Amino acid sequence: MPHSFPDGPGDGGHRVAASLRGTVGPVDRLHYRRWCPLSGRINRVATISLHTSPLDQPGTGDAGGMNVYVVETAKRLAERGVEVDIFTRATSRALPPVTELAPGVLVRNVVAGPFEELDKGELPRHLCAFTSGVLRTEASYEPGHYDLIHTHYWLSGQAGWAAKQRWGVPLVHSMHTMAKVKNAALAAGDTPEPALRVNGEQQIVDTADHLVANTAKETRELTGLYAADPSRVATVSPGVDLSTFRPESPVIARGTGLLPHRTGPARRRLGLPRDAFVLLFVGRIQPLKAPDVLLRAVAIMLRHDPALRSKLVVAVVGGPSGAGRCRPEELQRLAAELGIADVVRFEPPCPQRELADWYRAADVTVVPSHNESFGLVAVESQACGTPVVAAAVGGLLTAVRDGESGVLVQGHDPADYASVLRRLYAEPGTHLRLARGAVRHAQSFGWDATVDRLLEVYTGATTREAMVKEMAR
Repeated sequence: MPHSFPDGPGDGGHRVAASLRGTVGPVDRLHYRRWCPLSGRINRVATISLHTSPLDQPGTGDAGGMNVYVVETAKRLAERGVEVDIFTRATSRALPPVTELAPGVLVRNVVAGPFEELDKGELPRHLCAFTSGVLRTEASYEPGHYDLIHTHYWLSGQAGWAAKQRWGVPLVHSMHTMAKVKNAALAAGDTPEPALRVNGEQQIVDTADHLVANTAKETRELTGLYAADPSRVATVSPGVDLSTFRPESPVIARGTGLLPHRTGPARRRLGLPRDAFVLLFVGRIQPLKAPDVLLRAVAIMLRHDPALRSKLVVAVVGGPSGAGRCRPEELQRLAAELGIADVVRFEPPCPQRELADWYRAADVTVVPSHNESFGLVAVESQACGTPVVAAAVGGLLTAVRDGESGVLVQGHDPADYASVLRRLYAEPGTHLRLARGAVRHAQSFGWDATVDRLLEVYTGATTREAMVKEMAR
């Protein structure tokens, strides 16, 4: 039976740490941190991503936008002189204890539980072992090795809580998704998030020095649903790699001429007809992401206009994820039942450069999710000059500028999506206007801006920590 630490993860962390360093307790440990300068200078950050490794391919298992976030921010922090150690659970015996992801960025694979991918519901029972591994790593260094902890997702936050109390450093936490929000927007076939997670998230909100929200809406959810202190919540938008996700040709960005991907090399590389109307879905195949909504919308489009069948290509790029997984073969069966199997193409998750080709080759990217904390796929697509048709939920309200860079659809009725997609097919001028607007909108989401803001949060947290300790001397 999954369990949490009996008196919160801090209590469990103290017991684990005692076996590593004798009788040194959390109060004694704080003494060692008093060297910290009041400037709040950050030299090294411990990033914790327990349930999914930054080494995993996004779009497979539980790997998704959060993986991209952790990797891209870590790389850019290192470029600015802040070393990053990313702690994650080892899922293969072949993995070395430490992998260099980039200069200044190490991935530390912590042995906790079996060497296999586990459903997230099974991970709480391995929290103590994982936390022990994190604390053991830090114990091998001189005190003060890490200046700050940044945890991602509630499971990591539980381990970070223990490390914060043990090391005497600030804890910054990013939720990415929240149980109360997900439970309010469950898709058919989805399993409600358990009380264990709800309670765990509340503990983290109450304990973290700072919370990072992806959007203003998420900030309101943290303060409204979890009673987070508004002064401890910072809105920091995720970004995209604008050097990778960019239009195939500067034509869209300049706003002149026809859409270049109609005859562009991306379509040739992917084997797509130059005159096709290409609809794209990118993401983990799970009820929350609602890929079935796109397939049902396509069936409606073809009923209205059978001649469109010779022009239409629907690409689904992603792998299975989550409990009660909606697997690609189930979507394939649905496509067959709907009579559209001949226009649907299923592709496995792929590296970012190939993914950028899919965005460039598509006419529209469809994101019909029931909830998104941000919607990285939507921004990546827009950065490539491809407008987005998305559900008007969560972070997609920020990621997509309705009527300017794409279209936001209220609800999840396939007929509504079909109507919008048919209009974009029938109105090239509208499609071109949205494509231009998509590129403009995406330019405000570069990773450098994200890291600028994160560093402000980090510096503020460490400066406050240092001042409190100085006053306590």
